[in-house]
Amino acid sequence: MTKENINAAIIPMSEFPQGSPLPYTVLDATHINAAYPEKKLEIRGGGYGSDAAAHPTNANQFYALTDRGPNADFDGIAGKGKQFLVPGYTPSIGLFELQADGKIIKVKETALKDRLGNPISGLPNPKALGGTNEVPYDIDGQPMTVNPNLPFDALSNPIKTDINGLDPEGLAALKDGSFWVSDEYGPHLVHYDVNGVEIARINAFANDERNNVLINGKRLLLPTEFTKRRANRGMEALTITPDQKTLVGIMESAMDNPDKSGRMSSLVRIVTIHLVSGKIAQYLYRLDHAQHVTSGIVALSSHEFYLIEHDRKFPLQDKSAQKLIYKIDISQATDIDAIISGTSIEKNDTLGLTIDGQTLEQLIVANEENWQVLEEMSITPVKKTLVVDVLASLDYPHDKLEGLWLRQDGSLGLLNDDDFAMTDSEIVHSKSSVEQKYLDAEKTIEDANRLYIVMPTE
Repeated sequence: MTKENINAAIIPMSEFPQGSPLPYTVLDATHINAAYPEKKLEIRGGGYGSDAAAHPTNANQFYALTDRGPNADFDGIAGKGKQFLVPGYTPSIGLFELQADGKIIKVKETALKDRLGNPISGLPNPKALGGTNEVPYDIDGQPMTVNPNLPFDALSNPIKTDINGLDPEGLAALKDGSFWVSDEYGPHLVHYDVNGVEIARINAFANDERNNVLINGKRLLLPTEFTKRRANRGMEALTITPDQKTLVGIMESAMDNPDKSGRMSSLVRIVTIHLVSGKIAQYLYRLDHAQHVTSGIVALSSHEFYLIEHDRKFPLQDKSAQKLIYKIDISQATDIDAIISGTSIEKNDTLGLTIDGQTLEQLIVANEENWQVLEEMSITPVKKTLVVDVLASLDYPHDKLEGLWLRQDGSLGLLNDDDFAMTDSEIVHSKSSVEQKYLDAEKTIEDANRLYIVMPTE
């Protein structure tokens, strides 16, 4: 990269064509498109929609993260799970550059690797270290097993899992060229060096020897209740504060705490991890609606952040769709990990803070007005202020808004997740249950990774 490129002035928002596509290659074109059986399904790579982060020095470059790979819901002989349609896919981080003419080029791709330098997979983890009993199936619809040459048998040839498997969702790019990535399985927080090799890990599993971040002789672990994350709804977003000292992550939606009843709550947890002192704190975020999800976060300071909240609806198919960006402030919010047990408040080793025996998720499910009860107990959620109504500001047709790039001029780059341009199909064709991902109900407009730029109101 030349010195001129590094020092190039930021391309102004006025010069940017909204919805500029990211380049992609075709990973696979052998499956039938169930929506149009006479056509082949084009699985694109692509898939750079899990998160975005600014390059630390180049104003016109940003990183984008893939998830675990092209997959589809599948119910086979071993139970419900996911069909992995591109065998051997490795999640990766792409470096992209916005050109003066508004086009986007891919500068570099970094595959994620384990500590030995081997490419990781997107396969589910073992149950004890982040698995949710999700069954992986191959492209032929057969369970992926420990011995692929033998038929599935729960005892002699069980389901294959991957201790290093990751479903990446959150990305923080550091000034030294390394990355922190959060995922939906564990959830795991994994530190990768500039070449994509794992160098550190933080999760909630005390028996995982890979948790190697030691501060003052203490090994850092996520709060135990984070193991109650809902399947496929783990730590969706991650950022690091400008001083590079604090990781800040947020769960996608309410956790299954103590069980699936908790997922109907509007309560979402934010975790902060100070990488110097080792202090871990938890804060509560209130969704506008329990069905909403959070999907992106970026730090403005040590206590202020932009955060995406949306409903996963397609605007071209549902006029009620909402894609919102809030500015949040944790400075006046309550760190629930610092609360001392009392008459009605107890810290449970497995469930976290409970009130009269109920988890916080249960409390809110029982009555949305219990947010006020929490306030009366001096448990205050983070303050939130709407700064961008995306659908009122942009012609944005996508269901998922997940990437958030804070640009040097204060504007925000927004990146959608196109799911590798494929999705599950309501039409079950004899040879395929997946189709191209379409934005409209008529299935004429294909989804793709696109970048949009918007200026927050404050």
